[in-house]
Amino acid sequence: MTPTYKSLTRNWIILITIILITVGGLAWGNYRFATQNPGGNDFLVHWVGARALIFEGRSPYSDTVATQIQTIAYGHPAQAGEHDLRVAYPLYSELLFAPFALVENYAIARAAWMTLLEIALVTMTFLSLSLAQWRPNKWILTLCLLFTLIWYHAVRALINGNAVIIIGLLLTGAFVAIREKKDEVAGFLLAYTTIKPQLVVLIIPFILYWAIHQRRWKLVSWFLGSMAALVLGAMIFIPNWIIQNIWEIMRYPDYNPAGTLGQVLASWMPGIVLQLKWGITITLSLLLLWEWWSARQQSFTRFLWTACLTLVISQWIGIQTDPGNFIYLFPALILILAGFDKRWQKNGIWVILAILSVLFVGLWLLFILTLEQTYQPTQDPIMFIPLPAFLLIGLYWVKWWIVHPARLALEG
Repeated sequence: MTPTYKSLTRNWIILITIILITVGGLAWGNYRFATQNPGGNDFLVHWVGARALIFEGRSPYSDTVATQIQTIAYGHPAQAGEHDLRVAYPLYSELLFAPFALVENYAIARAAWMTLLEIALVTMTFLSLSLAQWRPNKWILTLCLLFTLIWYHAVRALINGNAVIIIGLLLTGAFVAIREKKDEVAGFLLAYTTIKPQLVVLIIPFILYWAIHQRRWKLVSWFLGSMAALVLGAMIFIPNWIIQNIWEIMRYPDYNPAGTLGQVLASWMPGIVLQLKWGITITLSLLLLWEWWSARQQSFTRFLWTACLTLVISQWIGIQTDPGNFIYLFPALILILAGFDKRWQKNGIWVILAILSVLFVGLWLLFILTLEQTYQPTQDPIMFIPLPAFLLIGLYWVKWWIVHPARLALEG
């Protein structure tokens, strides 16, 4: 029987009501959390920076703004051993934070930001499932949605207010747009992911390299045009913002913990620092160049697998990063789970359940057992290793089932 107009309208009203109640509940819960648990320093930095620019015309990169941020966070300017909490994003990142900067009460602004991040996580999950062409049953879907909100790398990013979740959503959305040949949308989304340039310094060159070989000129032109608009538009507010930003980027490693796998391993094996750093960088670079070359004229599926590999390798290749950024690797995890499910079919549900259980319990347990108590709870550098290692192995394990589905059919 064909649904009537009234029944469809009623279903939409019910759905919208459920969504509004859910979002309202999240916002209220986040507000209670924000008032009872001060923090969210990743968001605080940019909230204060955006307010200084919008209401006072001050540069977010200035020492006075940095001191203001530190005083809010610590009650005093940063002392030796404390994080400097300085704005290090490109100036056009303030477009993202500006709506929240209009809210004077920090707890309310932080709660709204956390709610946006939670919505972004759920949306990123659905987009990742679409990319992987995976339609799990309702139990696995529910488990994946729950997992994406409560596993270690999600909770860390949520509590800190890390914009990496938004970057993960934009990047996943760009992949979907590329698949659907909406290259204008993909180009713009990719351009705005550069608000944290160290996260996309490898994936964007790969995408452009692939697009050129695919003769997707609109994707290239829209990315370059969007970048030009963002960079030049920001100059209207602070003409020399690029120079100021470069100085902040240069000083960033000085007040942050080990930011590369080489540095982490070197702290355990100081006698072979150079060999570790160069060995890891050269090995992974050669591997990545080979995969880029192999994927240059291949299908979108091969492109997606290589893009996920690029994201994972970029965490270990020697570019400054942090385990707090690993949440944007979630599309790679979904691609792996989809590969296992397609390979083992009926038994795939148990494999997926085992993987998610081990990742959830293992990462949280490792974090708790290695937690360092300084001026604030600090994760141990060992958190650099588990997730990228699993994803790197997992991507190669499922490569042939994903890239060559006909092989799976033959083996089945």
